[in-house]
Order: sequence, then C-alpha cells, then structure tokens
Amino acid sequence: MSNKLLSALFGAGLAALAMSSASFAADQKISDFHVDMGGGCETCHKDGSPSADGEYEFKQCQSCHGGLADMDAVHKPHDGKLKCADCHAVHDMNVGQHPTCDSCHDDGRTPEKILGKK
Repeated sequence: MSNKLLSALFGAGLAALAMSSASFAADQKISDFHVDMGGGCETCHKDGSPSADGEYEFKQCQSCHGGLADMDAVHKPHDGKLKCADCHAVHDMNVGQHPTCDSCHDDGRTPEKILGKK
C-alpha cells in the first residue's frame, strides 16, 4: 500500500475513535467522567467522601480548571460569590451540559448577551 493510503486510513481511524469517545462522554455524568480520568471518588472528594461545606471540592475543581476569575466573561462575575457546584451538578449533569443563566437570573440574561454576541 502507498504511504498516502496508509496515512488516510490511519487518519480516518483516529477520527472515528475521537468521535466515538466524544459521543460516549456526552452520555456520561460529569462525575463518572472525572472518575474515569483516574483516582476514583478521591479525584474530587477528600478520602472519597463529600465535605460538609463543599470547599475541598471547589479547590479540586480550581486545581484542574482554574479559578472563576481566570475563566470567561460568564464565570468572572461569580468569583467570590459562588462555588462550581452551585451551578454545575456533577452527579446529575452530563458532560458538555451547561446550566443556563435563567436557572438563577430571571432578567433575560443569556451567555450571548453577557459575552456581547447576538
């Protein structure tokens, strides 16, 4: 076989694998996705058990994803006011699922309006 054909087959295989992984993750709870990344429940919870105030878990989120002030325009105004779990229900939401502004705000806010997109 030619090198071009082998390269094309290899690329197609990688693309198929990436698409199958992405569709699997979208049907997976966020918490299960984090467990599958390695470490079990201890990935987010100290000794595998939820903390009473959620502070330990909040620090774990920030250790991988960064602080709210470091994120996009939707996250920045919430810095110092909310913890990740106030909006992201990791045991109930699927990977890629996002809370909406109107979950808390009833004044017509949307990410598009906040970010200046129409």
